[in-house]
Amino acid sequence: MRFGPHLGKLFAACVGELCEGTEAVAKRMIDALRAGVAGAALAMTGLAAGTIPALAGTNVQVDGAPVVATQQTRTVVGERYIPGISLSPDGCEIWVMDDGAEGYAVSNVRPDGTPVCRDVNVCGVMNTDQFFATDSHRIHAGGQQRLREFFNQASAFGYIIVGHTDSRASDEYNMRLSYNRANSVAAVARSAGARVIDVRGYGERHPRAKNTSAEGMAQNRRVEILCVR
Repeated sequence: MRFGPHLGKLFAACVGELCEGTEAVAKRMIDALRAGVAGAALAMTGLAAGTIPALAGTNVQVDGAPVVATQQTRTVVGERYIPGISLSPDGCEIWVMDDGAEGYAVSNVRPDGTPVCRDVNVCGVMNTDQFFATDSHRIHAGGQQRLREFFNQASAFGYIIVGHTDSRASDEYNMRLSYNRANSVAAVARSAGARVIDVRGYGERHPRAKNTSAEGMAQNRRVEILCVR
């Protein structure tokens, strides 16, 4: 569970009615989100313009005006919270609310307490020699077009992009190059309208083959695309 700077302080210090009221507001927003996405694909979405019923002693509005929650003598002022669904790097669902300055997140769990997670599998492996020049993370025009076609045809909820290198350079250099190459692929994915959940660079740390031959090193120079379904 992760809080923004203001909300984190409030939850850490809240007692009595203030704490109960704050958690109740969060629960109302989560319930509203669940009702809004029932029967539709899970996607980031905001509440329709309107007002959430306020608790006694509070004034919580989501019609574009600032959110003001008053209980006893404490006041929290922020912007409109936008609820939605996000995914953790391992593909598990998270209910999130964020106003751009601070946010609230809680794992989506089943009645028995187990997390709701999606399937994650490798759905594409790019040989980086075919997309990048040596020591470069810039994808040539033909490679960008091939990637756009891939993401336009894929039907995953989201993607995790992971870069790898061979072992010829230093670990620091390889970690940076693998991340930069993965980030370049992620940029193309976003330009095609795909949802990128996470971008990672592992350098030479997860080889597919031994780095003792040219063929093995070529297999290790790759970017993997993981589909989250």
